[in-house]
Amino acid sequence: MLDRTARRAGRSGVLWGYVFGVFVASSALSYTSIYKTQAERDRLAAEFGSNHATSTLFGPAPQLQTVAGFTVYKVSLTLAVVGAVWGLLTATRLLRGEEDAGRWELLLTGRTTRRGAALQAVLGLAAGLAGLWFVTALVTVVAGRSSKVHITPGPALFFALTLVSSAAMFLALGALTSQLAATRRQAAADAAWVLGVSYALRMVADSGIGLHGLVWASPIGWVEELQPLTAPHPLALVPIGAFTVVAAAAAVHLAGGRDVGASLFPDRAHAAPRLRLLSGHVGLSLRTLRPTVVGWSSAVAVTALLFGLVAKAAGKTISGSSVREVFTKLGVTGSGTLAYLGVAFLFLAVLAGFVAGGQVGAARAEEADGRLDHLLVRPVSRVAWFGGRLAVATGFLVVSGVIAGVFTWLGTASQGSELSLATSLEAGMNVVPPALLVLGIGALVLGVVPRAATPVVYTVLSWSLLVELVGGIGAVSHWVLDTSLFHQMAAAPAVAPDWTSAAIMVALAVAFAAVGMVALRRRDVQGV
Repeated sequence: MLDRTARRAGRSGVLWGYVFGVFVASSALSYTSIYKTQAERDRLAAEFGSNHATSTLFGPAPQLQTVAGFTVYKVSLTLAVVGAVWGLLTATRLLRGEEDAGRWELLLTGRTTRRGAALQAVLGLAAGLAGLWFVTALVTVVAGRSSKVHITPGPALFFALTLVSSAAMFLALGALTSQLAATRRQAAADAAWVLGVSYALRMVADSGIGLHGLVWASPIGWVEELQPLTAPHPLALVPIGAFTVVAAAAAVHLAGGRDVGASLFPDRAHAAPRLRLLSGHVGLSLRTLRPTVVGWSSAVAVTALLFGLVAKAAGKTISGSSVREVFTKLGVTGSGTLAYLGVAFLFLAVLAGFVAGGQVGAARAEEADGRLDHLLVRPVSRVAWFGGRLAVATGFLVVSGVIAGVFTWLGTASQGSELSLATSLEAGMNVVPPALLVLGIGALVLGVVPRAATPVVYTVLSWSLLVELVGGIGAVSHWVLDTSLFHQMAAAPAVAPDWTSAAIMVALAVAFAAVGMVALRRRDVQGV
């Protein structure tokens, strides 16, 4: 079990370590080419470093007059979130996913105990984390030796440790939720809820409204408090290490006290029968996705409301500052509340993209776990099932866009902002086409190479986010920028939505989904 888990987690860790390292190196080197004089760097630090608008979105920005300070600001929060997502998905896939597939039963027919198998799996995840850190550290150290960057190996190694610390915590948390939840999908959703709450607490702490102490209530906040390269605070490793060790130990302990296939919080099999919506496969999809819909809708609503609440105050700090230059590179024009919300809706678009990715994963899980077989032996065609799943997912994405617009407006209205409900709803619907394209890409891969569907979707999302953020400082060519799905979306409400571009994304999504349906008809149903 140790070797198998270590190999699978290690391959993924090394790949993402390379992505992390390239992001660090590109950010550091691009800073030296964009801000060439000390005067330009001092101006950036004076006007941008204490800006609450960007602190809420990207985290604090100390020492922007240095390469090290800018690099930390540019990559830390983004990679903390990406690392956390990688950690929770990897842990739930290699623990609960393996158990759901029945492979743990074969393992436990030997001399391995349940607790021993869980311990081996956790150690295997640690090997994957080591691979993530090693490659990240290697690329960071090499980039730091550049005559333009000047980051010494010691601080570079601590910086790499900071970048992977969230991955460590959420690997452990994913292992724990794998014991608590009855399915891999529910285990991942539970861990994602913790990540969402953590990110929301950090946003409030950095919004400049006198609640910075909340940063210590957030695992993402602990990572932020490490302050690598600028003012290292190693004591923040204490809660990070404690969280990781306690969650991992609890996972191993709980694994030894339950049966294989069971969970601490089992499904409610004893509930009274409820036959509503079970007259067809589309209704069944609605029933099975209901918890996911409620969870993601709540996450979108809370995030949008937080953005709306701080938009007016944060927008005031944009006017007349160099932040406008950075926002312009992200496609945002003007200043004030609308400019801030133009970037905020970019983050809501990323969240909608993850909603779409989750729908692709749910469809794949239905096939991999064998549940699809029970539908296809009845008079339900593959195209009808797939089309129904995509229709439900599309409706969910549209509803998410409406929720984003309504709750952003509610937040701004409570602060006396001039944003109208119609404009906010328009901006909310503007985030839907990129998410639909993610869904279309996932449908295509699911039809052709089903086992690769979930990895491909999350790779596309992560790449699009990284390219968009690096492009925000002018570090990549427009050819690379065009590969980001989010770069094709206008920064509404700061600018008018580009409905032509949106229509093209929707058309591509439909075309990809159609090809995926044809491919699904021609292949066999594939398990894990």
